[in-house]
Amino acid sequence: MYNIRITAIRKANYTDLQEQYENPIEHTCDIREGQTWISVGGKIPDGMCQSAWESMQWFVEQLAAGNGNFFDGWMKDPYSALISCNDGFRPVSFLLQRL
Repeated sequence: MYNIRITAIRKANYTDLQEQYENPIEHTCDIREGQTWISVGGKIPDGMCQSAWESMQWFVEQLAAGNGNFFDGWMKDPYSALISCNDGFRPVSFLLQRL
């Protein structure tokens, strides 16, 4: 099993969509650009957002098992993936890299 580095590389914030569709909420995403986690054995790292994890879990598990080359050459590094969480108002893009 390989360890996988997960790096938050971009966080968007669609205030126009929030104003139009989202109910006011007190707590939103705490993830910061540049923040990193290490998945050991394909498991969720401490402090990782559960919703974001659900978006990337399959890819992390596959990379940890030694698989890669998703979608026939999608990524320049075949042992990586770029995955976004499913928050339509403030999505975060994560780079997954096999270590």
